[in-house]
Amino acid sequence: MLGRALTSVFWGIMADRYGRKPVIIFGTISVVIFNTLFGLSVNFWMAITTRFLLGSLNGLLGPIKAYATEIFRDEHQALGLSTVSTAWGIGLIIGPALGGFLAQPAEKYPNLFSKDSLFGKFPYFLPCLCISIFALVVTIATFWLPETLHMHHEDNESLDVSYDALESASSESDRDLKQNEGNKKPSKKSLLKNWPLMSSIIVYCVFSLHDMAYTEIFSLWAVSPRIHGGLSYSTEDVGEVLAISGFSLLVFQLSLYPMVERILGPVMVTRIGGILAIPLLTSYSYIALLSGFSLALLINCASVMKNVLSVSIVTGLFLLQNRAVDQDQRGAANGIAMTAMSLFKAAGPAGGGAIFAWAQKRQDAVFLPGDQMVFFILNVVELIGVLMTFKPFLVSYQG
Repeated sequence: MLGRALTSVFWGIMADRYGRKPVIIFGTISVVIFNTLFGLSVNFWMAITTRFLLGSLNGLLGPIKAYATEIFRDEHQALGLSTVSTAWGIGLIIGPALGGFLAQPAEKYPNLFSKDSLFGKFPYFLPCLCISIFALVVTIATFWLPETLHMHHEDNESLDVSYDALESASSESDRDLKQNEGNKKPSKKSLLKNWPLMSSIIVYCVFSLHDMAYTEIFSLWAVSPRIHGGLSYSTEDVGEVLAISGFSLLVFQLSLYPMVERILGPVMVTRIGGILAIPLLTSYSYIALLSGFSLALLINCASVMKNVLSVSIVTGLFLLQNRAVDQDQRGAANGIAMTAMSLFKAAGPAGGGAIFAWAQKRQDAVFLPGDQMVFFILNVVELIGVLMTFKPFLVSYQG
């Protein structure tokens, strides 16, 4: 995430200048190389370095969001961006699930993998290798993608001259009409002053921090002992829960989300998703008191609902960000969003892990003992995000 934060704006500018497709291809190639090397890490610093380089050289997500906006007509943009956020969400779910199933194969599947083999010496190489092979297939497929950036530099220059002339000759009545920033896109030279864009990015960062911390905490909570408020799940059990969540997420986002977004709008979808997530997270501590079939059923349902709500929130904010700018600035705008989001997400795993570890030491506390404190803090962050979706903070472009 730190590497991504340092380079996302650069990759966004490159996507605006040279096209979305070259940046996408370069990003998928970086996944193939550095994800493979991560699985072959021989020490902690090699693992850190390969992850940093992967984040720095993979400017994929920003141009992909711009691409998904441009390849669909306006009325179908929700479907395009829900596909992106669904893929992202499924990655966050299936990735840990794949790790749960395939990590340490020499111990889990001794009949297939010898302890003296490559997979025995590098116990986390198999899931990394599977992901790299998948990324290689995707890299090959991206060569057939059509470019969506229409590059008319001369026309843009003449438009800039015309825009300056019109602005200098604007009347008082024109300036009065421009005061409502929520209904008009600002000058394309001032992304940082584009409040519809920047406000949606800030809200996106808050929800991203919550989601990353939740992802970290959920797996830790699921495998922790029941005496400490956890579920005593194995890594395979966690993998099954996450796999079910991923499939359900795919079905919802590709079938129901576009219809819900057309009816409610992206802001309301984000707001309702955040509100519903708060009582859902509160219920986790009480679900852990159950056992057997009831526990399995409820934790699967809760995990599905939580991930559906999280990805719906992110999709709504994607829509707001990409509608707030013109095409020739969309890559840079998404780069700014990725930079800010990556900084917040970089704090998510460490923060979530620290909060979880602290909560384990206060099992007998009077106020919110044990894991109840963990989910309470997650809910506080979620509530902050919900409050920021209201005016005057969040202003959406309504053109």
